[in-house]
Amino acid sequence: MVGALLALKWSGGTLNVFSQIGLITLVGLITKHGILIVEFSNQLRGKGMDTFQAVQEAAALRLRPIMMTTGAMVLGALPLALATGAGAESRRQIGWVIVGGMTLGSLLTVFVVPTMYTLFARKSTPGAITTPLTEGVSGGGGH
Repeated sequence: MVGALLALKWSGGTLNVFSQIGLITLVGLITKHGILIVEFSNQLRGKGMDTFQAVQEAAALRLRPIMMTTGAMVLGALPLALATGAGAESRRQIGWVIVGGMTLGSLLTVFVVPTMYTLFARKSTPGAITTPLTEGVSGGGGH
């Protein structure tokens, strides 16, 4: 929301029906980014990985899909943000909300979601394997 409101302020836009439509779109997309990281972290923890390793790997593996979604949305909304002509005022509002909100929101998602997950994740995951992944792996070929 902060990125969207800053983009509106810098572009001279106002908070109206069109910018609110952009905010609804933005909330759904940024939430999806957080869900990608948290769900994959939970799956890794369910396989026995500790919380820090799981969120670190999830954030690294989900970075590409997050950045691809962000890039597609920002580049797709840029023509709206820079629109001129008849009806351009309403398109500019939606465009700037999406451009500003996706840019700052995705940047924060990559850093804030893993940090908050590490701080607030339960100590045990229901149904998780309780032994660490490194246990039970033999180092030699003594079969």
